[in-house]
Amino acid sequence: SPRHIEVQIIGDGKGGAVHLCERDCSVQRRYQKVVEIAPAWSLDPALRTKLHEDSLRLMRSAKYLNAGTVEFLVDGEGRHYFIEVNPRIQVEHTVTEEVTGIDLVQAQMRIASGASFEEVGLVQDQIQARGIAVQCRVTTENPERNFAPDTGTLSVYRHSAGYGMRQDGIGYSGMTVTPYYDSLLVKYTARGSNWGEVIRRMTRALQEARSEERRVGK
Repeated sequence: SPRHIEVQIIGDGKGGAVHLCERDCSVQRRYQKVVEIAPAWSLDPALRTKLHEDSLRLMRSAKYLNAGTVEFLVDGEGRHYFIEVNPRIQVEHTVTEEVTGIDLVQAQMRIASGASFEEVGLVQDQIQARGIAVQCRVTTENPERNFAPDTGTLSVYRHSAGYGMRQDGIGYSGMTVTPYYDSLLVKYTARGSNWGEVIRRMTRALQEARSEERRVGK
């Protein structure tokens, strides 16, 4: 039962890098992330620091430029093992944005245009995670076919919203879901000051959201 922990990094391409804390992405189906949490819950402080330090050392030595993620597996004894670096912005970046208050997409665009960390406002000592954020992915998959991607037309679609909720994605009644892209339809991100508050908000949002699909050929 390993945990999948990843550290969000932004590099300046000159050997400088900062971390924006970490995420727990252990809830997966067929090795695809389904639920993401920031910061990683119940993580030993010493291990958290080690993950940050190892990630920074790697990205600084590579003179990494812009947003990227260093990913690890953590076993039951708290030992961590490097998996890979994802050299891009990831789907789950929203939970990091919600707890740090930093717009990752804007930050990487400004750095790509030549801005320094100081100009963007990325100072390591000032980057902290406040509260908790959880993201759930809503996908167009068919559970009767082992959650294989499905296609068709959305005959009914209703978003859920409310305080402490963020919705990223496109969906509307009449939308045609094609087989040419990822099956991800929308991301719901809940934030709050404590775990119970976040879970209540996410549960309500998922219960209120509604989508019905008319499949192709029917």
